[in-house]
Amino acid sequence: MSEKMKCFAMHGIGKVGMLEKPIPRAGPNDAIIRTTVALICTSDVHTVAGAIGDRHGLTLGHEAVGVIHELGELAAASGLFKIGQRVAVNAITPCYACDNCQRGYSSQCGEMLGGWKFANLKDGSFAEFFHVNNAMTNLAPIPAGLSDEQAAYCCDMLSTGFVGAEHANIPIGGSVAIFSQGPVGLMATVGARLRGAGLIIGVESMPNRVALARKYGCDVVVDFTQDDPVEAILKLTGGKGVDSSIEALGAAQTFSACVRVTRPGGTISNIGYHGDGDNVPIPRVDWGVGMSDKTIRTGLCPGGAERMGRLLRLIENGRVDPLPLTTHRFPFHDIEKAFRMMQTKEDGMIKPLISFP
Repeated sequence: MSEKMKCFAMHGIGKVGMLEKPIPRAGPNDAIIRTTVALICTSDVHTVAGAIGDRHGLTLGHEAVGVIHELGELAAASGLFKIGQRVAVNAITPCYACDNCQRGYSSQCGEMLGGWKFANLKDGSFAEFFHVNNAMTNLAPIPAGLSDEQAAYCCDMLSTGFVGAEHANIPIGGSVAIFSQGPVGLMATVGARLRGAGLIIGVESMPNRVALARKYGCDVVVDFTQDDPVEAILKLTGGKGVDSSIEALGAAQTFSACVRVTRPGGTISNIGYHGDGDNVPIPRVDWGVGMSDKTIRTGLCPGGAERMGRLLRLIENGRVDPLPLTTHRFPFHDIEKAFRMMQTKEDGMIKPLISFP
């Protein structure tokens, strides 16, 4: 077997392409996964656009599943895993030993956003093989009844969308507005339904996403190209505003709208990736000049095997079906085409699935 592998990498801001690299090796606590399927995320697009700085030769990707190719000595000795086992790996892979992890903020492992290691602090998973740190706590076995494609959605989309709903503090029977019904916003919609929201308002204009928003649980979808979403949401709630709002786009305008539509004492939950600009403005008066009792929660998707196991269980027991999010499929050798389409959302793309040989 060749000791080299193909990978899809960032070659500087705005530049991507294939590279050949050595197959990584596992440290004592680590694992090497042979990739079977992966999903492209809009976060990858933001990264290539320079949102987290310039990168050269960094393998992209953070949503992938596969089979165990190699286990480090300590990971193997644990008896938890075996070579050839199917596993899913969250986009966030904390160490669970540093100060931030021990304080309960494992997504911020080591430093701000430090739990996000793939395609940020180290090579990502758009490769024939990828490295996983702290395998005993970051590998999640895939149940026999689930496909690799189903499991791949747990790596980021379900985890991120659901934490948006978890952080939103939605009362049972309460109201929530979710700005943007892209993949993360759609899963936030599912999360809001699972959390017991009584009124779920989505904000979206693309017809295929509007249809999915209704399928996944939105009671009302506001088309922002036809109506002012703030005015529409206030009208739907009798002028009171919603109990909770979720920003799932990563734009200053939608974040501001979340603050404006959330009632006093409510919660604004931000899971959008704000990829440009130096500041995210808060509308002063709608914020109660700083004294409205409105809570702003931010969060990076939680990682780890325990979280992954819960998400896989939801799919296994029919609580959520993420497969309608897959609008396009590509073999690995066509990943650059898939990435370019994800940049433009050409052909109504929501999520492209990449299959590896």
